[in-house]
Amino acid sequence: MERDPSLDTLLGLDGQVYVVDPDAGLWVRFVVRAVPVAAAKPHGLDYARTMHGRDGERLAGFDNAHPVRRQAGPAGRSRPAQDRKHRLKTVRPYEYRDAATLLDDFWAEVVAVCREMGVVM
Repeated sequence: MERDPSLDTLLGLDGQVYVVDPDAGLWVRFVVRAVPVAAAKPHGLDYARTMHGRDGERLAGFDNAHPVRRQAGPAGRSRPAQDRKHRLKTVRPYEYRDAATLLDDFWAEVVAVCREMGVVM
């Protein structure tokens, strides 16, 4: 398997916190570590990229902390990979492609949530 050239950029963001809009109290946090490749984490990463409001509530994010069900109810099955996307109160599966796409998708979600909140970036 070929090494993802954008992986070092993503790993370099571990522990970083950025203020998105101080007036609105919006900020983002990056947590990312290399882990052994496994069915749950086939890309070899343990990650959480999250956007928070003034009170610390998560408004948006991408992570792979635990499995996400494809649908509600007894028929809903967890998928092997744990990648998921949070947006306000919803959680959906996320198809991880590479580190650069993950970063692009995260920042696009941050911009979309800011727009919904009336925050101009």
